[in-house]
Amino acid sequence: MTHTARRSWMGLVVAVLCLGISSPAVSGSSNSLMDLSDDGKLLACSNRDNGTVTIVDLSTRKKLREIPVGQVPEGVSFIGATHTLAVAVYRDDVVVFIDADSGKELARTIVFDEPYGVVSTKDGSRVYVTLDYPGQVLEIDTSSHKITRTIEAGRSTRGIALDPQHARVYITEYYTGIVRSYDRATGQKVEEWVGSEQDNLARQLIIHPTRPKAYLPHQRSRTSVAQGAGSIFPYVSIVDIDSKAETRRKRMQMDSFNGTYVVANPWEVALSPDAKRLYVVFSGTDDLFECEVLDDNYREIRHERTLELGSNPRAVKVSDDGQSLFVYNALDFNVVEYDTRTLRPVATISVCKSPLDEELLTGKKFFYSANQPMVGRRWISCSSCHPDGDSDGRVWQQPEGLRDTQAIFGLAWTHPLHWSADRDEVQDFEHTIRGPLMQGRGLARGSIHESLEKPNQGLSRDLDALAVYTNSHTFAMSPHAKSGLSEAAQRGKQHFFSKETGCAKCHSGPFYTDSQPGAERKLHDVGTGNADSSEKMGPKYDTPTLIGVYRTAPYLHHGKAKTLEEVLTTFNPENQHGTTTQLTPAQIADLVEFLKALPYEDPVEQAKKAGLIQVRGSDSRDATSSQ
Repeated sequence: MTHTARRSWMGLVVAVLCLGISSPAVSGSSNSLMDLSDDGKLLACSNRDNGTVTIVDLSTRKKLREIPVGQVPEGVSFIGATHTLAVAVYRDDVVVFIDADSGKELARTIVFDEPYGVVSTKDGSRVYVTLDYPGQVLEIDTSSHKITRTIEAGRSTRGIALDPQHARVYITEYYTGIVRSYDRATGQKVEEWVGSEQDNLARQLIIHPTRPKAYLPHQRSRTSVAQGAGSIFPYVSIVDIDSKAETRRKRMQMDSFNGTYVVANPWEVALSPDAKRLYVVFSGTDDLFECEVLDDNYREIRHERTLELGSNPRAVKVSDDGQSLFVYNALDFNVVEYDTRTLRPVATISVCKSPLDEELLTGKKFFYSANQPMVGRRWISCSSCHPDGDSDGRVWQQPEGLRDTQAIFGLAWTHPLHWSADRDEVQDFEHTIRGPLMQGRGLARGSIHESLEKPNQGLSRDLDALAVYTNSHTFAMSPHAKSGLSEAAQRGKQHFFSKETGCAKCHSGPFYTDSQPGAERKLHDVGTGNADSSEKMGPKYDTPTLIGVYRTAPYLHHGKAKTLEEVLTTFNPENQHGTTTQLTPAQIADLVEFLKALPYEDPVEQAKKAGLIQVRGSDSRDATSSQ
């Protein structure tokens, strides 16, 4: 930080001390699934599962209204001192502006893809939005609702916050935990803070109101350790954003922060208005830590109290008067208010009805749980590696060899499972639940069948519910084909389906894979099995779907291909993965453009038309009924 910037920070601190008041956290200055209006009258909460935003009257602690906004709303932010709200609607690729008082929609700003976090300036003239894909920050004028600036901010940008002066924008990379700052006036990058290469799943950050500190919850993914023996840890990192020293970023390990009390999957953090308390919610173990913020540049935070929460807490906020703490329990579909002095609940506010039927909701709760009967040591959940159906972007050293974590979108239609196709149904993961990785009691009573022999489906309602939820993830359309296939993608399509190239021999059908539920296993040697000396099950592997491949790097079972170009060139020298050596660089580029455009049409509808899956409803459980 420059000398002038340092003086600015010091001047702010001195001014606050001289006035004898704390500097309250500004509404909307840090991304969250909840926000409080600047006047303290309203609370807004995004409901990811049913596509709405709920407005709560904080004087009566009652829901005023629930406003439909679209598929998968994530970040919400009141705009300046108004009751106007900006909502990042992740699946629909739009930022929706609504009047919280009337419930009316004011405008929609279409974005490229996957808006996640949103924050507002103090004067309400601008909002800043992160795009998870392709990794950008958008500046939007709130009067015209037009995008005024696009900043390239890295890969998978989620967390976003503004400094107290609103002179800089801070972001986090989701898969790496890297923090970057950008000058609001110029849009240029000022600095970045890189943590450990093991930092992972950093979806939010907040900035201290009077000291140059940033706090971000995230996960540590230690991929070199097999069977989970110390491989995933919950962290809160503190970044010294004015320091040039090597120690300017500290990681606080949350599972040993309170003695031996283990927690999992930190999701959000919040500061009290006087910045003396930091609150952390853990979505895997349903806990909250209250921490004292220390002004020592060493320990940084100290545990004070632990609070047991509802199911899958994903957001936390503190009222401007510091007397109330609000927690959003995503799978209880409620917000609970606590008294910050006693941490006792004051009110429970239902924000929406569950849009999920009983079986689907039961399965989802198990998927996100790091408690028994899923996990014995409370350290991991299914969502630790597959949050919301995504991949964790990591390549793990498993006992069978290196394995890239795959996203589970479309899983119902692309069984069997794993790169080695060693499991033909989700119910086979009861072995994992009971095994050395998770050490849970399990969801079924008694013994279960071995994988790929007799079916485990039907042995347990809870286990079947977990399978129903896991199989429920559907595909999003590619942002690279919103206007149809480009000319380059059309040329690439011809190469993909040509007999000479042969890509479609294995990547066939509406789901671009020959891996199908109930069908005979088809494994292929594509020349990559010998690239990993630790491999135990290769060299043949299951064919992954190519749908959504534009956002799932790295590639191949060992994750050594960083780009789609490398899959087609560097890692296919003998033409075992399609015949591509004869293609020119321009033709390779066209083929990549076609791959990035998948899906450009709904694969489920295409499969129904072809009679490949039964038509029994609108959700992805159609496929499971025919297994």
